[in-house]
Amino acid sequence: MMTPMLRTPEPRIVQGDDRRLARERMVRQLSEGEHAVRDRRVLEAMRKVPRHLFVTGQHMTKQAYGDFALPIGHRQTISQPWVVARMSELLDAGPDHKVLEIGTGSGYQTAILAHLARFVFSMERIGALSREAIGRIRTLGFENVKIQAFDGTVGWTGVAPFDRILVTAATPSPVPKPLLEQLAEGGRMVVPEGDRERQRLIRYTKTAHGLEREAFEAVVFVPLIGRLGWQEE
Repeated sequence: MMTPMLRTPEPRIVQGDDRRLARERMVRQLSEGEHAVRDRRVLEAMRKVPRHLFVTGQHMTKQAYGDFALPIGHRQTISQPWVVARMSELLDAGPDHKVLEIGTGSGYQTAILAHLARFVFSMERIGALSREAIGRIRTLGFENVKIQAFDGTVGWTGVAPFDRILVTAATPSPVPKPLLEQLAEGGRMVVPEGDRERQRLIRYTKTAHGLEREAFEAVVFVPLIGRLGWQEE
């Protein structure tokens, strides 16, 4: 009598594995196609940071690794992964750099920068969001990040100058003067500059002769509200 072959049961994928696979798929998609992100350090940071921890609610958690923005409350959003990766790539923050981030939001971009830079100073005007972001950053064990609830349009004079500045909200032109003043010589700033409806990613490089300005992709961000930004509607 022939003994039937027993099939080895398929391993059950637990929720954590699902999220890990979704994150790997997200990173793979970011590295492919016409608008691929090429910076390996940025892609590795995106691989390490669990994006699902930066959204709230089961429905949002399930969508955390889709390439689109998601609401985080207070009329704010967590940017789509490609935008986070692209801005990080343009910023080119190195392991010796001190970075200023304007617009902490959920803290996701902050966490990516924490993997790339030596120090990250992040400003968020909405107190509830800053407190939530601080909790997430602490949970993940980052010790090189400081978050302050304040108007980011005036910058952070007490710890300036900065090697890199990243603005994560739609910024009017011209860019708030304090931010340009707080950028170190040789430093870079990446900012979505334009009107309240549509912007373009702009990279400023401060040289001994002034500012160099480069324009990149069109984007849409929530407005940068503050004394030197847009007024709240």
